[in-house]
Amino acid sequence: MEPSLQASRLLSRATFGARPGDRAALDALGPGDWLENQLQPGASDDSDLARRLRAFSSLGRDPAELLVGITPMSMNAMGHRPRPPSQEEKREMSRVSRRIGLEASGARLVRAVHGQRGLAEVMLDFFANHFSVGGRKPLLGPTLPHYLDSVLRPFVLGRFEDLLVATAKSPAMLIYLDNWNSTAPIADLDRRDRRARRALRRGAGGINENYARELLELHTLGVDGGYDQDDVVAVAAVFTGWSLESRDNPTYRYRDALHVPGSKRVLGQRIREAGENEGRLVLRRLARHPATARHLAAKLVQRFVADAPPPALVERAARRYLERDGEIAEVLRVIFTSPEFAAPDNRKLKTPLRLFASALRATGGSTDGGPGALRTLERMGEVPFGARSPAGYPEAARHWIDPGAVLERMNLGFALARDRIPGTRLGSAGLEAATATRDLRRSEAVALSIASRSFQWA
Repeated sequence: MEPSLQASRLLSRATFGARPGDRAALDALGPGDWLENQLQPGASDDSDLARRLRAFSSLGRDPAELLVGITPMSMNAMGHRPRPPSQEEKREMSRVSRRIGLEASGARLVRAVHGQRGLAEVMLDFFANHFSVGGRKPLLGPTLPHYLDSVLRPFVLGRFEDLLVATAKSPAMLIYLDNWNSTAPIADLDRRDRRARRALRRGAGGINENYARELLELHTLGVDGGYDQDDVVAVAAVFTGWSLESRDNPTYRYRDALHVPGSKRVLGQRIREAGENEGRLVLRRLARHPATARHLAAKLVQRFVADAPPPALVERAARRYLERDGEIAEVLRVIFTSPEFAAPDNRKLKTPLRLFASALRATGGSTDGGPGALRTLERMGEVPFGARSPAGYPEAARHWIDPGAVLERMNLGFALARDRIPGTRLGSAGLEAATATRDLRRSEAVALSIASRSFQWA
């Protein structure tokens, strides 16, 4: 393994890019100790990041708190049915939801640019994409700050099973994939439950397979993970009743009256009737399944090593996953210390978010994560929480190098160099070094440096 290449790749791939002074700090520690610090980041000071995040008023607040006064959907004090919202109230709900969603997106960008805990921020981005949520559903936006800080962040370097359970019960995932409305067929609903009665009145009720399908295909086993449509149907039945308290209090609540009774069979194994615990058992089995180990290992190797994951490294990473009960930090240790990680031919193209963040970090620049920065990322095709499908954003370079995307990358360089993105500024460090011998203004030199192959491929 080439130590110099390993060091540069740790900074460019295990963080969102080296800042002034980062390489000297890594060299002083050595790659091994630097990596251990990143794998156990809890003690590092991030007061500057905390200060910047205070600009986002929705962070650290529960979805129900963010919806106070917005949704006229709960029962009134007399227990009467709520009136339906007016058109103006629906529009206001959409405006509030979008504003909060943009704050969550901006916070992810600010964390990428200014976070001291580099690997933790990269893994937050990885799992926000692996467990992708997004879109314009009115209830979704207010759940995103909670999803970011309370569902994903605590587990990104922990056990995968804990993360899997947290996302399954999260209001964001329940709303995004409609599982909060997934119920037993109408004929089987328990009429004593308020939501069951409401479902009967509006002619709703029935199993929704969205979450079950994405759980198997995207979150755990992978598309070739050995399941079939019968498994999808059974898993969907297992997770009926995993719902919300109400529309204006979107917190997790299991409702046994909405659950499909009886035993189920998933991946050839019987699941005895056990209400909510059926879902916990399925999540545990999926988290510990060899196909999940291979699927997650391949995605991590593709993210950090090569678009075509080296099979031997995937196998070693999957084996460590199974040996260590899905401890994500252990899998990353295998990847970052592998010969494949520092192999010269295994180059990676920065996606738009990584390119944007790394340009600011390289110069000691800053961003407020505001609308100007988010519009720039949207034009480039990778605004946080903006993926158009549950599969999230693609990783491989071929998805990011069509002619239009290349033009947007060049435009980014000039927009940053000429201070044309409101709330975002490059610093004074020397990105222009690569073009310093040319007779160019600094802004042109910086723009060409950002657009250069040596900076975009790391």
